[in-house]
Amino acid sequence: MIRRAAPLIALLLTGCLPDGQGAAVPGGAPSAARPTIVSLNPCSDAILAGMSVPGQLLAISHYSQEATSTSMDLAAARRLRSTGGTLEEVLALRPDIVVAGSYVSPPLAQGLRDAGIRLVTYPMPATVAQSETQIRDLARLSGNIAYGEQLVGAIEHALKAADRHRGQPPVQALVWEMGGIVAGNDTLIADLLAHAGYANAASARGLAQADYLPLERMLADPPRVIFTIGHAAGEEDRLLRHPVLARLAGVQRIPLDGSLHWCGGPTIPRALARLARLREGLAK
Repeated sequence: MIRRAAPLIALLLTGCLPDGQGAAVPGGAPSAARPTIVSLNPCSDAILAGMSVPGQLLAISHYSQEATSTSMDLAAARRLRSTGGTLEEVLALRPDIVVAGSYVSPPLAQGLRDAGIRLVTYPMPATVAQSETQIRDLARLSGNIAYGEQLVGAIEHALKAADRHRGQPPVQALVWEMGGIVAGNDTLIADLLAHAGYANAASARGLAQADYLPLERMLADPPRVIFTIGHAAGEEDRLLRHPVLARLAGVQRIPLDGSLHWCGGPTIPRALARLARLREGLAK
């Protein structure tokens, strides 16, 4: 099922990003129905870069142009203009709408209000369903509803493809990040794990989001799988690379790309496909 979904997912996730522009979505240039947008949030960057018509997405956040914090293709992000999120930079671009995360500094928010620029904020999604809601909201906001429905459709297809282990005992899995912190429940990655046939081992230990799990405590009761997440793909700190982890019998330590971890949107099909492939290997 994952292989059959690949062409649709690839189409939705790669898109056609003209240099310095948004994605090539049918329907022409920005208009009253498609307002110009500046995104200050790396999570909305990834969604808006895929759904905006040329010239509509005026800038993305600088985080999306850094390997340690992007949730979109780095090369595509670096073809787009970015800002550091200052009021001066945003006002110079004269957008109709600014999209940001749940926290916006009071001076920035007031400055945008004074300039008559609409500010829309979104928290980090904690579930796949919340991410789908944000996708549809951004699609309506940008006037690109068809793309939003296509992306939600790809996510739903990926959910069905990853759900082949329903009815089987879930595999205990721990998401262990740099510095030894864990991903608790009520996070997107925990929801993705559940959909792909895993159980969040952090929750079983009474740990919440961003709690610290020392190596000794983990070794006393290791899970079946340890997903290690560095600041960027392939980058882990010394704790996550400790040699004792390689000697744990019956435990697999698997690096997981941090760009698939938090934001949702177009990263969800990729994350689900990877988690499902790994789960399939564990079942053999």
